[in-house]
Amino acid sequence: MEAGFLTFIVVSIVVVYSCRVGITDWDDVVVVREGMLTTLVCNDATVRGGVTINWKVKLFCADEWKLIISATENEKFSGGALKPSMQLTDPNFQDTGVFSLSLKPEAADIGFYSCLIKQQERKLKEKIILLAILTGRNIFPAAPIPQHSTLRLIANVTPDIAFTKVTWAGPGGVPLMSKKTSKTDSMAKLPQVLSNDGGVYVCMVYPRGNGSSLFSAFNVDVVVAGKADWKKRSPMISTATQAHTSFPLTCPGVQGDYVQLHWLPPDSRSQSNMKSVYQYDRWRGTLMTDQNKRLQMAGPPYNPETGSFSFLLTPDWKDGGLYICEVLLNDNIFSQRTLLTVLKVKTKEYSRNLELVCLYSERSQVRRAEWKHHNKSRKLNMSSSSPGTITTILPLPITSDIAGNYTCVLYLKNGQVIQATQAITVPAKDSVSVTTPSLLPSLSALLLLVPLVAAAVGVLLWRQKHISDRGIEQSLSVQREAENIYENPEDIRQDLKPRGEDDVYKELER
Repeated sequence: MEAGFLTFIVVSIVVVYSCRVGITDWDDVVVVREGMLTTLVCNDATVRGGVTINWKVKLFCADEWKLIISATENEKFSGGALKPSMQLTDPNFQDTGVFSLSLKPEAADIGFYSCLIKQQERKLKEKIILLAILTGRNIFPAAPIPQHSTLRLIANVTPDIAFTKVTWAGPGGVPLMSKKTSKTDSMAKLPQVLSNDGGVYVCMVYPRGNGSSLFSAFNVDVVVAGKADWKKRSPMISTATQAHTSFPLTCPGVQGDYVQLHWLPPDSRSQSNMKSVYQYDRWRGTLMTDQNKRLQMAGPPYNPETGSFSFLLTPDWKDGGLYICEVLLNDNIFSQRTLLTVLKVKTKEYSRNLELVCLYSERSQVRRAEWKHHNKSRKLNMSSSSPGTITTILPLPITSDIAGNYTCVLYLKNGQVIQATQAITVPAKDSVSVTTPSLLPSLSALLLLVPLVAAAVGVLLWRQKHISDRGIEQSLSVQREAENIYENPEDIRQDLKPRGEDDVYKELER
């Protein structure tokens, strides 16, 4: 089955690259399935009377034109390029203006066809038509299509200069993603087909140049029945990792069409517990996942859109177990199994002791587990309250001889060793510091107060003498002001006191 598919591709490539075309302009493009009756249209209703119609062909790999048919009102001449299926569609072409040619083309008939209309040896019209053919087998695997297999729809249009693109549409006109696999080949795939994927699939060719804007080349009726006989290859990886660290879940190294990741929870023996946690179809562009944020598809150098798959898992300790990555490519399924043990350490503090707990899942591949102290001479007492746990207890308070790095070590049956470390430190003691206030600032303030008071008294005495020298009549208001000074000594103090940190009046206010 696959050998036929590859032969079909190789032959198509050879046909394309072994020919060189000298004609760069044509009037129309006709794309037809090999062996299907078709018409090369050449009409002109304005032509009447005695005319001659000449049909010639220049095959795609040929260097010269050959005559197919030359006909007048009274006689018809057949050229060396005429085949049994080739004939004029209307014998009364002189009256109707229909000069078309019908034929059932084969792959060897690909090329340029010329419809030349002449009257009395004078050229009235010439039309060049490029005939392209859909060749080879176009559906894989053979019908009926087994369920869960990969349906491949292949369109080979030769020559490649005849079209711009080829697309496929599924039942109901639903467009399918199509990829160009060579100059002449375009393919659409549907991995994991089910019975409801059966129906009519349409191939559409978009001609180049002056041809019709769209040509529905042919329909394919797809019937889905039975089940696929997958060829599985499934090696096993046994390994372990710490919880909450990124771990790569590798997939088979093939460029596939579809990937699915299955998970059997840790320490489970029943296949009925198997869960599908991720599915991606790069042809349909569909994604199905259990929305687990700890699992995602890996980036470069992997690219899911091109069929290169791998996953990144950031597990909790309960996310161990068996992971199966299956990559589907055509009629093959490639599988990679990973049996994963996840290790996690945590602490539990009580009033009198500190408990160090080591948790690990997928116990089936663990040969032994133990706690170690960085001081190898220190012996630890260990216990297990349940499968997949190992505990050691430290007395409180933590002292310098107890503190250090405590490591939980797992020894797997395959010889691999995985470990996780918990650092235990001596807690810092609470320190109480009592600060005795200093007397120096207060003494400095008192020393500054003496000259300030003396200056205030001197000012008051001077003002009193100045008032007595003036007349009693003139000093009445001043005496009142002086009396106000005595009555409000705070005003003088505000004028005299310094501004700063050693403000003596602040000390006085205290």
